[in-house]
Amino acid sequence: MKAEKGWASGSTVMLVLSLLGEQDMYGYQMIAELERRSEKVFSMKEGTLYPVLHALEQDGAVESYLADSTAGKKRKYYRITPRGNRLLQEKRKEWQRFCGAVKQVMGGLCREG
Repeated sequence: MKAEKGWASGSTVMLVLSLLGEQDMYGYQMIAELERRSEKVFSMKEGTLYPVLHALEQDGAVESYLADSTAGKKRKYYRITPRGNRLLQEKRKEWQRFCGAVKQVMGGLCREG
């Protein structure tokens, strides 16, 4: 079952920063990892991911660099910056507040943390 679009779009920045908080990644890798970890609940299109990455890069939350891939071509990788780590912590706090409110209304159906 896929997530409702509004829920996913509201947490896209947090999800992308969470992935990059663990390791540098290139675009398709982020899309595939997000699908894998969410058991295909989150399916992000390139047309959604790249504008988010570009906005985060303009904001100084991520930076990109080119590196060789196993296929021999250069790939554009993204990494989180200290500013991005602070933003991720803010987004996680917002998520915990949101989950707490849902939990209060629905009787414990939203896991915190």
